[in-house]
Amino acid sequence: MPTSPLTPIRRLLLAWYRKNKRDLPWRRTADPYRIWLSEVMLQQTRAAAVIPYYERFLERFPTVGALAAAEEPEVLALWAGLGYYSRARNVHRAARSIHAHGAFPSTYESIRALPGVGEYTAAAVASIAFGQPQAVLDGNVVRVLSRITEEPGAIESQQTKARLRGVAAGLLPRAHPGEFNQALMELGATVCLPKAPQCLLCPVAAHCAAHRSGREEQFPIRAARKSFEDVVEDFFIVMRENRILLWQRPADSRRLAGFWELPGPAELPGAARKSRLGFFRHTIVQTRYLCVAWIADVPERAPGMEWIALDQIARLPLSTTARKALAMAGSFFR
Repeated sequence: MPTSPLTPIRRLLLAWYRKNKRDLPWRRTADPYRIWLSEVMLQQTRAAAVIPYYERFLERFPTVGALAAAEEPEVLALWAGLGYYSRARNVHRAARSIHAHGAFPSTYESIRALPGVGEYTAAAVASIAFGQPQAVLDGNVVRVLSRITEEPGAIESQQTKARLRGVAAGLLPRAHPGEFNQALMELGATVCLPKAPQCLLCPVAAHCAAHRSGREEQFPIRAARKSFEDVVEDFFIVMRENRILLWQRPADSRRLAGFWELPGPAELPGAARKSRLGFFRHTIVQTRYLCVAWIADVPERAPGMEWIALDQIARLPLSTTARKALAMAGSFFR
């Protein structure tokens, strides 16, 4: 039987991964709950940033039943700072669904049916936790395969994604599909980098069309990006007797529903700015915020606000911008 032209890539990549893979906590378990949780947390987020959140989350919710029994504010509080909070709400909803059915779903289709689970997450969990031959296509895999094949289309295109998904499926071995998927993702995360790819360290460089033509950094091809909108936003830190003034976004808010925020001029139009603590930058999609933190005071009762004890803040789902502003005021609290 003739050897597939893909066989060398499979063999070389698996051998490289087994020798060079990073020691990450979710690679030390076969528990589908923990593997699923890691895959959700890793969406749009670097592994190094995820690890402390992953470990704290599992310390509090070691099983899917423990997570299912929790209330949403506690789940959001533990997720706060990790971003993309719809993920936390979907994880919580999915945990309740899994617990109600008595076991973690074990097929691609049943995993895909969980709240918030897309094609990538379902394929990753099905292959890693259950050994099913489901190819993954995340950002790292897209970059690797775009370079190997010199993919001519913009990666935002559905046609391009379909072609790359076909390449990924063709590469996937029937044996060890989960390990091979992780190897592809690991290659993109550590060697086939967006800028200055380390081709001299790549185990499949000889099979990479972009490397052979010297055009590694021209792939993947991207569509023209939209311009950013720059916005200045003020945050007021108002303190009285070890309490701080906060407001909570309503449950139907389009952004960060249920999260607690520091007030700004819109919430406290009569606030008196006493001193500026500093500023930081924060980007959400196509908006770049210049956030300015102020120590402020209000001469009268603030409608719509609540006085929260400082020792209760850690238990609240607090927005990332509020956390960053409060971190600047650390010495003020002591």
